[in-house]
Amino acid sequence: MKKINFITQNQGKIEELRARAEPFGVKINHVDAPYPELQADTLEEVVNYALAYCRTTFPPPFIIEDSGLFIDKLRGFPGPYSSYVHKTIGINGVLKLAEDGTPARFESVLGCDYYGDIMLFTGSVEGTIVSPRGSGGFGFDPIFEYEKRTFGEMTVDEKTACSHRGKSAELFVKWASTII
Repeated sequence: MKKINFITQNQGKIEELRARAEPFGVKINHVDAPYPELQADTLEEVVNYALAYCRTTFPPPFIIEDSGLFIDKLRGFPGPYSSYVHKTIGINGVLKLAEDGTPARFESVLGCDYYGDIMLFTGSVEGTIVSPRGSGGFGFDPIFEYEKRTFGEMTVDEKTACSHRGKSAELFVKWASTII
């Protein structure tokens, strides 16, 4: 089985990526390590910064993933600032800004440093903001509805089959299964 290090402190991301990678024969090894998260206008900038930082500490190949909730009514806010917004105003703060039924999307950028070659894999999913439902997932999952269910109501496998991170991960593991 092919193996790659995933540098993250988010256990939920590990579970989702492993669910997507295993069918392709790619083993995700969790490296539980912090790195500075750049506050930038795009997820690509955040991921490229993290890859450059981690390159000074970890040997390749490794991956980094960043994602965000983009609410159309709020001109894409919180977008790449989603982690910070979740920590500061939380789900209820976002619900005060965007009412039930507001269109939104989750986006994911998964970056890979493959011995100095940088690859970015992206995924997105359209949905709506709703009152919290479900106890699964993490972050804004309980308020993001996709096809009549929130990500918080889905199992890891169900969410990974349709989510932004599942889509970027699928592109990555298809590539990785032929290279690594």
